[in-house]
Amino acid sequence: MKKRDINPVLKFLLELGPLVIFFIIYGRIKDKVFSIFGVDYQGFIIATGVFIPILLFSILVLWILSGKIAKMQIITAILVVIFGGLTIWFNDDRFFKMKPTIIYLLFGGILSFGLLRKKSYLEYIMEDMLPLESTGWVILTKRVAIFFLSLALLNELIWRNMSTDSWVNFKTFGLTGAVFIFFIAQNSLIQKYGKTSQK
Repeated sequence: MKKRDINPVLKFLLELGPLVIFFIIYGRIKDKVFSIFGVDYQGFIIATGVFIPILLFSILVLWILSGKIAKMQIITAILVVIFGGLTIWFNDDRFFKMKPTIIYLLFGGILSFGLLRKKSYLEYIMEDMLPLESTGWVILTKRVAIFFLSLALLNELIWRNMSTDSWVNFKTFGLTGAVFIFFIAQNSLIQKYGKTSQK
């Protein structure tokens, strides 16, 4: 499929929308219990079941509109289906709460492995969006790897030691905000090592 430009606002809404919908649904049904085929499910489990198809639909729409899907989106979607499915199948919210840990460990580990091989796998993923010199990619990859591994640890600490409400707030606002702030903080690196920068 031919790649096409997509309105950045629409792209942002499609990427963030499923998470916001999950947050809203969870907030409305978190204290309710639903009996389905003789099995009782807490609101969190039902919200997870709704989140999965919404996420897949948003990725499908992004693919139709832009003609491409980022590798990270594909991996995330696969893990959401796996861990979301396990959450519903075993009626156990721990599987879904572990999902961010697995995702960030996977991404951080892959980037770290690439650095050991003196390669920036991040460059392969983001080269079209962010033209940097080789030195810039190495530095950014190191920072992103450490950032992802730190988020994995933070997610584990929060879901294991705090309430489900706290984890949902962290997942919706904390992780999203942290990623946004992190990449904003890389502006000086991007300016310094951008291929179009004047030196």
